[in-house]
Amino acid sequence: MNDFPWLTTLVLIPLVGAVATMFLPRLPGAVLTKQVALGFSLLALVAVVVVAVRYDAGGGMQFTESHQWIKGFGASYAVGVDGLALTLVGLTALLTPVVILSSWHDADDANTNAYFALMLALEGLALGVFVATDVLLFYMLFEATLIPAYFLIGSFGREGNARARAAVKFLLFMLGGGLVMLASVIGLYAASSDQGTPSYLISDLAALHIGGDTGRWLFAGFFIAFAIKCPLFPVHTWLPDTTAAATPGTSVLLVCVLDKIGTYGMLRFCLGLFPEASKWATPLVITLALISIIYGALVAVGQDDLLRLIGLTSLSHFGYIVLGIFVMNSQGISGATLFMVNHGLSTAALFLAAGYLIRRRAGSSLISQQGGVEKVTPKLAGLFLVAGLASLGLPGLSPFVSEFLVMLGAFSYSWWVGSIAVLGIVLAAVYILVAYARTFTGPTRAGLEGLRDLGSREVWAMAPLIAALVFLGFYPKPVLDVINPGTETTMSYIGVSDIPAVVGDQADATHGEETNQ
Repeated sequence: MNDFPWLTTLVLIPLVGAVATMFLPRLPGAVLTKQVALGFSLLALVAVVVVAVRYDAGGGMQFTESHQWIKGFGASYAVGVDGLALTLVGLTALLTPVVILSSWHDADDANTNAYFALMLALEGLALGVFVATDVLLFYMLFEATLIPAYFLIGSFGREGNARARAAVKFLLFMLGGGLVMLASVIGLYAASSDQGTPSYLISDLAALHIGGDTGRWLFAGFFIAFAIKCPLFPVHTWLPDTTAAATPGTSVLLVCVLDKIGTYGMLRFCLGLFPEASKWATPLVITLALISIIYGALVAVGQDDLLRLIGLTSLSHFGYIVLGIFVMNSQGISGATLFMVNHGLSTAALFLAAGYLIRRRAGSSLISQQGGVEKVTPKLAGLFLVAGLASLGLPGLSPFVSEFLVMLGAFSYSWWVGSIAVLGIVLAAVYILVAYARTFTGPTRAGLEGLRDLGSREVWAMAPLIAALVFLGFYPKPVLDVINPGTETTMSYIGVSDIPAVVGDQADATHGEETNQ
């Protein structure tokens, strides 16, 4: 059955759905449009389930397809999934129907077709990015995701939040990073030509030795683009502006799906193609990751806009993911990969719960204008609280497992790196619990007494996220079983092995000896 083009089919399902949704007749209520969009997203989820069931956890890259595309450039249409790609494909396929169901009334009847068509297009292109095993194909899909994302922000963003300016800022940052990466993509072609037959296949490029100054310059091009995409300090400023201007559903797709392309790319390309340069850049990258963790958390504490606050929490969380990747031990890398999934689940739940509240408050996202909401909307308050506790890493909810693994990796790398990273956990408790207290507890603010609680559609939309947060919090083994073989492969390729967690200068010295071998 692996001869069937499962991955191509998976990418095409939402893209075909986008075209079909766009050209459906515009009827009052747009119920048909919403149902068709939801149906295509669920069909893509079913295809992912089939791939996951047939996936051999220890079998490396699977469901591969490869066809010559541009012979002169050595480019191919090549796709495949390993544990890293499969987890992010699964996350994308799960979040899209959740977002569509949660965004049922986010667009007026005249624009509903375009709104949901853009969501499906974004899903299809993101899936293509995660399964691409040819660098040029990856780059083109990487850039193509900007088209639906730009229109979702600029055309369907929240009124009164400078959505046009936020969309342009988002586009400029992403295009800038993409142009820098394009230089490295061209450089890879030259490097592969110098060492034999030019090729953009990741498997061919990984077999080459691209070290020295060439490797470092090429690494820098990819890393800058991925650092913007994550984002990472100091190229993060587009993130809070975008999450404040976009609809909560759009923010879920941007922060919980598209931004994962950045951290995915660091594992797949930076470590996978330039291991020597990755080790050379590790001190700088870890420093930027630690700054992102602390800075994102500190700025989030002082935010009055709920959506901007959630965006800044993601800056802190992406700092943890990047830290886990670049400490270069199995706990850190497995924890970072699992963190991508868990961050997607918890942050999606936060955005959607915040969106439900904002819709009931006539578009107001200011925390200072809320208060005592839990008394009139207990279901909404409960779901927001669970999502918030997951985001701060409460034991029993899935982000705790990934955060714990990253912290183990950080302390194994260096005691001082781990110690600084721990401060982010403390600050997370502050910004989440303070925001919840100001919004939901205390006396009910005048004018909020008539707010209605969540309806059945809204509860069912969030149910898969809450269920996944609880299930993976107690039993993360199914996902880790998929992730760990890929971690071992990465560790082997970059030429490092795990070291025991030791204290003080001995840890730094041991790690230095390890990476110099």
